[in-house]
Amino acid sequence: MRQKAMKVLAVVAAASAVAAGSAVTANSQPQHGSHGDHGNGREIRNVIYLLGDGMGRTHVTAGRERFYGAQGKLNMERLPYTGAVATYAVEKGSDQPALVTDSASAATAWASGVKTYNAAIGVDSYEKRRVTLMEQAKAAGFATGNVSTAEITDATPAAQFSHALLRGCQGPTYSDAACLPKNADGSYEKAPADKTLITPIAEQIARNGTADVVLGGGLARFEPDDQQALQKQGYQVLGSFGDPKLPAQTAGSQKVATKADLDKARGKKVVGLFNRGNLTVEQAKAGLPAGAPQKQEPTLAEMAKKSIDLLDGRSRKGFFLQVEGAQIDKRSHANDAAQTLAEVKAFDDAVKAATDFAKRDGHTLVVVTADHECAGFNIIEKGTYTNAESVAPPANTDAGNPANNSFPSRATSGAKDPARSTGIANGAGAGDAKNFAPATFRTPDDPKGVKDGSPEASLWLTYLSGNHTGADVPIFAYGPGADRFAASQLNTDLYGKMYGSLFGRAPRA
Repeated sequence: MRQKAMKVLAVVAAASAVAAGSAVTANSQPQHGSHGDHGNGREIRNVIYLLGDGMGRTHVTAGRERFYGAQGKLNMERLPYTGAVATYAVEKGSDQPALVTDSASAATAWASGVKTYNAAIGVDSYEKRRVTLMEQAKAAGFATGNVSTAEITDATPAAQFSHALLRGCQGPTYSDAACLPKNADGSYEKAPADKTLITPIAEQIARNGTADVVLGGGLARFEPDDQQALQKQGYQVLGSFGDPKLPAQTAGSQKVATKADLDKARGKKVVGLFNRGNLTVEQAKAGLPAGAPQKQEPTLAEMAKKSIDLLDGRSRKGFFLQVEGAQIDKRSHANDAAQTLAEVKAFDDAVKAATDFAKRDGHTLVVVTADHECAGFNIIEKGTYTNAESVAPPANTDAGNPANNSFPSRATSGAKDPARSTGIANGAGAGDAKNFAPATFRTPDDPKGVKDGSPEASLWLTYLSGNHTGADVPIFAYGPGADRFAASQLNTDLYGKMYGSLFGRAPRA
């Protein structure tokens, strides 16, 4: 069990965070905006911010082509305003750019308006705690919600309602390895004076009351006393965090929430955790037998719709809701193109749920973007192959001007490495872990009878790596004030723009 002293410190720290939020102070440079006039004269009451974790521009394009064809559109692409977001982080203890971000740094950027180091949650690069937009919204009287298909303690949701020196400090218990950064010599840093920063994220969430509606995975991160703390604050807890009479994490003690539980939820404050870890990937869930417990998990669209239903009308101020489609990133890390595409579709269904509400409501801003691109997802020409499959890179044949040749040649035979190119990754080469060949997928434009994993399928997809890249990500927006997001911007700018939408004024520097 956790140290009781740490719990007391966490509660005190949470109270301090609310006090800071009640002053409505902020962390970034001002952005223009007026609560009564956001581009079209309509008052903004609600902001719904949707994140496709790891979703780059190619993820969007491939998702469109896979499910709707070359001339179709995803729901997010139907939103009237589009732009781009630069995602870089900074090095710890400085303002030196780190060109490839992780989810923690990126989420802190839009939640708190500051660039920070990779793995940081709700702190700047100098380990100073920074107030979050969700904390400010809650303190100002807005209803708040946080939804994810990941563990709710994971980086993206965590950055809106917790503060930690390391994203791995999720719980259920504290450890130096998970919660304290290391010095250059490999020793752990000294524990900070602000003990919130080394309090497990699950413990912070259960006690600070920052989000009124919390839906996602991660039940194993919580303990029975967390449920008791939530219920004392008036939360309806779906499922069970465990029997307080049994040792923490006793097998079978915890009970995940189900979609049926969510459908029946009516509380003003609701917590539902539907898996002990991340929620089940949609494609994998579809292949399970009818009685499998994972079949009882709600989709992201269902969680988004229910959270909107629970939050709408709860406060005369309005609400702020963050919704994350986390598995786009996790399946991109795995270079699993089929599941990546299915998760893009699942996320886009949640975008439709949010946008449908916004169209009915008339006072809701919807913002759709990503924290970073993952794995260098690419669409290549049908029938071609990648450098990774080659014995050698393609030769540049313009001897007169080799530096500027736009048309390097590749031999049509004999250039593939048979050990690295053993057939289409989701077709003939599916069983070979060393295979660098592309995955292929049929689209609605393909002739009848064309199948995934065949050379005839028109959508050919490859990955550059198993990690994040530094590419800019797309952003789409709808509703009053949406025009302000039609720009090339930093991820920290999103904080100021959403702050202005909620509060009708620029944040204080």
